[in-house]
Amino acid sequence: MYKDVKVIAFDADDTLWVNETYFRDAENRFAALLESYETNNKIHQELFKTEIKNLKDYGYGIKGFVLSMIEVAIDLSDGNISSSKINDLLEIGKEMLHAPVDLLPGVPEVLMELSGRFKLIVVTKGDLVDQERKLTKSGLLPFFHHVEVLSEKKAEDYLKLMDRLDISPRDFLMVGNSLKSDVLPLIEIGAQAIHVPFHTTWAHEEVEDHSSKKFDTLTELKHIIELIG
Repeated sequence: MYKDVKVIAFDADDTLWVNETYFRDAENRFAALLESYETNNKIHQELFKTEIKNLKDYGYGIKGFVLSMIEVAIDLSDGNISSSKINDLLEIGKEMLHAPVDLLPGVPEVLMELSGRFKLIVVTKGDLVDQERKLTKSGLLPFFHHVEVLSEKKAEDYLKLMDRLDISPRDFLMVGNSLKSDVLPLIEIGAQAIHVPFHTTWAHEEVEDHSSKKFDTLTELKHIIELIG
């Protein structure tokens, strides 16, 4: 199945290192700061709706997340949120930006093994500065021939990337935790994809029906070695 693969692309957040866990923790801290204004459930709902609404302006990543938290705090408090609490939200964002990069199990070993046989690249979403920081702190950068930070990861975005890098879809394998961003768009364009789920997935990345699509799912990244042979 993978005999034609020449290039293996890896998603970064929640594929190479922990990411969503930090966002979930920040959301809970945000809800605690606003508990005098609304219920916990309502605060989480409004934050999610605001994040999705703001994607077209801010894109993905921590900075857009913080701006969305501030917007929701102002709205739910009818403009009465204190400057000290706004500062608390900014501090949450700064803590996220300076959080340690915790690699997922087996990542360095897998990249070491594959780098001698395939061209490895990173294809991820998020804030460019933040993703560059995490790649540098991770120590994984030497394994990759190319790093691409996209604003979206749809079929047309992958095709444009492959065209720029002179890669055929049949030679391309994507590995990631998101069915919506890392798997289904690749199947659509005739490339290969391997799903390595993370225990927590942002609601925006969830999909309901994918039963008609054929791809492999692994419980841990280390199993990719035996799968692709």
